[in-house]
Amino acid sequence: MHKQFLQQAIDLASDNVNSQNGGPYGAVIVKNGAIIAASGNCVTLNCDPTAHAEISAIRIACKKLNDFQLNDCILYSSCEPCPMCLGAIYWARLKGVYFSCNRQDAAKAGFDDGFIYDEILLHAEKRHIPMRQLHLANAEKPFLEWNRQNNKVLY
Repeated sequence: MHKQFLQQAIDLASDNVNSQNGGPYGAVIVKNGAIIAASGNCVTLNCDPTAHAEISAIRIACKKLNDFQLNDCILYSSCEPCPMCLGAIYWARLKGVYFSCNRQDAAKAGFDDGFIYDEILLHAEKRHIPMRQLHLANAEKPFLEWNRQNNKVLY
């Protein structure tokens, strides 16, 4: 079954390029052997840099299940998830991920995420996009208020 679902993600990626003028990525999310979400890359279509296939599929699946966690779901992606999608996969708590092409294949096609992996390892102040921490007296207030809440939903 894994190969069939992965093939559907690959087919979705090809369709996305040919019919939607989208990026060459597709993602399918499966729960209990049934597809509950599928999406191609919609970055240029939606003018949204976060609209990667995996992120879009996660959003669809969460809405369908009315839950922010996808514990019993498996994601099938036409390519190894980028750092942003990898973060979303962990936040969504997917049960597993299957992918076909890897990040080196993507780089050969002009989609090189290597610099992001490198940037993550650097201290914030050494990254290419300047990031500076400013210390304000009340900066921790939202966290303190969160910790005082008795009815918070942990995630």
